[in-house]
Amino acid sequence: MISEIISQKEGEEGCVPGFQVKEYQVEYNGGFQKDHPLTQVFFDDCAGNEGLAFEVSHPDFQVDEEMNLVARRDMMDSGTVMFIHGVNEQADDMAQVDIVGAPPRSPQTLREILGLGQIQPYRSKRALFAPRMHVNENMEPPFPKVIGTVMSPGMENDHIFHMTGSGADQDPKGVFTINRVTGEVSVSQELDREAISSYTLEVSVTDLSGKLVEGPVALLVDVNDQNDNRPIFKETRYAGEVLEGSPTGTVVMTMTAEDADDPRLQNAVLRYNIVRQSPDKPSPNMFYINPESGNIVTVISPTLLDRETLPTTQYELEIVAQDMKGRDVGLTGTATATITITDKNDHAPEFTHSLFQANVDEGSTGVAVNLTVDDRDDPATGAWRAIYSIINGDPTQNFEIQTNPDNNEGMLSVVKPLDYESVVFHTLLIKVENEDPLVPDVGYGSSSTATVHITVLDVNEGPVFFPDPLQVTKMENIPLGSFVALLNATDPDVLQSQSIRFAVLRDPANWLSVNPVRGTVNTSANLDRESPYVHDNKYTAIFMATDNGNRPASGTGTLVIHLEDYNDNAPYVHPSVVRVCEDTKDSVVIVGGRDRDIHPNAGPFKIELGKQPGLEKTWKVSRVNNTHAQIMLLQSMKRANYQLPLVVTDSGLPPLSNSTEIKVQVCTCKKNRMDCSSAGSVCSNLMMLLGLVLVLLLVSVVCVVCICLL
Repeated sequence: MISEIISQKEGEEGCVPGFQVKEYQVEYNGGFQKDHPLTQVFFDDCAGNEGLAFEVSHPDFQVDEEMNLVARRDMMDSGTVMFIHGVNEQADDMAQVDIVGAPPRSPQTLREILGLGQIQPYRSKRALFAPRMHVNENMEPPFPKVIGTVMSPGMENDHIFHMTGSGADQDPKGVFTINRVTGEVSVSQELDREAISSYTLEVSVTDLSGKLVEGPVALLVDVNDQNDNRPIFKETRYAGEVLEGSPTGTVVMTMTAEDADDPRLQNAVLRYNIVRQSPDKPSPNMFYINPESGNIVTVISPTLLDRETLPTTQYELEIVAQDMKGRDVGLTGTATATITITDKNDHAPEFTHSLFQANVDEGSTGVAVNLTVDDRDDPATGAWRAIYSIINGDPTQNFEIQTNPDNNEGMLSVVKPLDYESVVFHTLLIKVENEDPLVPDVGYGSSSTATVHITVLDVNEGPVFFPDPLQVTKMENIPLGSFVALLNATDPDVLQSQSIRFAVLRDPANWLSVNPVRGTVNTSANLDRESPYVHDNKYTAIFMATDNGNRPASGTGTLVIHLEDYNDNAPYVHPSVVRVCEDTKDSVVIVGGRDRDIHPNAGPFKIELGKQPGLEKTWKVSRVNNTHAQIMLLQSMKRANYQLPLVVTDSGLPPLSNSTEIKVQVCTCKKNRMDCSSAGSVCSNLMMLLGLVLVLLLVSVVCVVCICLL
């Protein structure tokens, strides 16, 4: 038996998993002997071929342990082509064996005709046999290529094969075809396993009239994976961080890629590696990536992983993911990892000086001195930001410290004015800490405290009034020049001999005057409690006291005069205009007394008719309560306007009375409506009405006198 090998190497360098030779030829010399090698196949999964198994499309052939193709029994009929399928966890591939010179296969024995010669599991119990077929993706032209043969022992000359299903007569159509006579199945185009990994077809046998003879049976075609997809990271750049001083082996981050190839094969088994670290100081191998999990961990010692001594706080790693378990033949994908060394509070803040000094004018407030510190931790973090506190020397809380967020300096400010005459020197003890706590093995030392000397400078201060405000009580309308109050102002500059002069600064009503030397306040005008300058019975004036220093200083004080009421305002009646109906039964109105004075110089009020004779026959005034009275029309009168004289008296001691008049409009009232439209055309003064009656008694001529008072 002579065999010839036609080699089709794939790849120019390295190992490619699968059959190293894809096509073999065996010469047919009349038959095959059992266990006699026909040809040796070459299969390498690039990992030792562990667990490798072969399946031959012809049930009477097998591949032995030495990878020789042998017959299972002595036989004459082999057919013209067979396929060998090799598979394990690392590889899955197909090879083709052409039997040169062999006649087409036909049944030779009754067992073969009946299908009893088939060896399980290579052949089902059915007569029509469609072995599982395999085809490599990315096969190169020319097409079509035979991938296997469907066999029917009962095939006759008038029988033909048919194939249906997705990939044949259904989308995607025409991928596979079957020789209607021989049953050879061919692929007609290049396939992509990542698009469709397998096809399920159906094969049947009919006679020429289309009558079904055998089948249908399922035909499974698997697309063998080729390593044609590179690993791909989801991101091109990844970011992670690790705390300085972290123990060796600390996980920083995880980087994983994906491979679209068959996950059952090494084509999609990835391994990770760091190929570049920038910068490479203090060590080019500061980090390590687990080749299988993609976990990036620290390798550098905790003492060297010191953010304050490293040349940079960010390191860039170039990560390569390679399939085929990282072997040189594998495809690669890359991504970048940026690792930031984060800060921990392992450095206490320290004052740049142990002593700070400042001069402050007495009486002033604001920033006195800026305290500076050094901190080697990361700026703008809680491990760097400073918190200042006064731990001694400020019992009256005249000072406070705030942190300047821009430069971390402590701004020591005076919040309560200092007094030179009380304390000239202030000595403060200041402590500085961080917002974040220090790590356990670091503490605050003596450099975290500082002393501040504050010297108070003497300033000519203005006189101070006491009490302020000064409050007195006076009766309104006291005589001009009456004593009101004595102003009291002292000069805080007790170490200087200075005189004080007083002046009026604000006197809204111009009622007061002050003696510039003695500070006595007297009235210069009448004090009027009812004045618009008086609020809530209080009149307020402001005075100024000025010393005679080199640069004169002044101070202000307030005088509040509580004014007591004097009965100097007569009461009056409100409202001044009322309406009544000409019909006496509805002619009642209510009026009230008012007074600008206050109790007891106001109500109760007494309201009564004026002293003109005859009024009591037409009008009646009666008391309703302490402030109001009722006016009633006693007899019907013509619709007109009338002036009704009234007298109102308050309750002051002595009481004040006011003779006044109110206008009474007599109107026509019908159905809850009051018509006063023509009231102005009739005499409206009661005195004129009495005079008219007198004239009617003296003369016989009827005279109508109309005097309009409105």
